[in-house]
Amino acid sequence: MGASVFLKSVDFRAFAVNVKTIAPTQNLYQSGHAIWWFDMPMAMYSFFEEYDFVGKTIIPFNVHNGSCFSGTIATIQELEPNAKVITDGFTVNERDVAKVAGDVADWLQGLGY
Repeated sequence: MGASVFLKSVDFRAFAVNVKTIAPTQNLYQSGHAIWWFDMPMAMYSFFEEYDFVGKTIIPFNVHNGSCFSGTIATIQELEPNAKVITDGFTVNERDVAKVAGDVADWLQGLGY
């Protein structure tokens, strides 16, 4: 069984966290994710399917190995059409993670958060 077939066969809902405990206000700072095979991990799909983010702001950020967001911001917009999804997300190559700690704070400040 290939990895992508395996990932599609697993029920990842058990890994989704309760959004009421992490996003009681207007903003949801997405927990962030790695890009796997040019997509979000299946656990993120389960997370967005499980919860309704009407009126929330989703601020995407991720780590990748050369593929940046790979269209996942558009995917989040499709999964959460009644939320505001910041399209200027923060993405970093896995080789540069240790170098960008200050960049994350600058990015959020630039967004007004």
